Amino acid sequence: MAVLPILRYPDPRLRLPSRKVATFDARLAALADDLAATMRAAPGIGITAAHVGVLERLTVIELGGPGTLRVYVNPQIEWFSPELQRHAEGSVSMPGVTEEVERPARIRLAYQDLGGAARTEEADGLLAVCLQHEIDQLDGIFWIDRLSRLKRERVVKRYGKAKA
Repeated sequence: MAVLPILRYPDPRLRLPSRKVATFDARLAALADDLAATMRAAPGIGITAAHVGVLERLTVIELGGPGTLRVYVNPQIEWFSPELQRHAEGSVSMPGVTEEVERPARIRLAYQDLGGAARTEEADGLLAVCLQHEIDQLDGIFWIDRLSRLKRERVVKRYGKAKA
């Protein structure tokens, strides 16, 4: 497992949509392993292949520490609940800043596992937040795009100060 370099905001590649994974092979499994190592080193609780410049629909999430890694290939949200929740979000591509984002409280998604088998899953709480956040990234939507213009400007300013 290798720790890969993470693209940093405002790298324009963070705004590009990722293509669907068509080949389920050892390369894909190795990329998932590398993403897990990169996420842990960042540190973070979720990362996509897009965060490291690989525009493929692959994300890994680890909410409960070692042994709880979840891998999602070609994830797509099929349903959102009408109820909303607010949760602090940030990004491995914009370390040091967070802001509350409002998102649906529950979701149902379809995805594939590393072997290519079709799966569905329902999620709520922090897992629902993480999945929506990472799927946005795979769609080329950076998390600050979900903020009001004023909050987005403040986050970018705070990030600029944190980098300096």
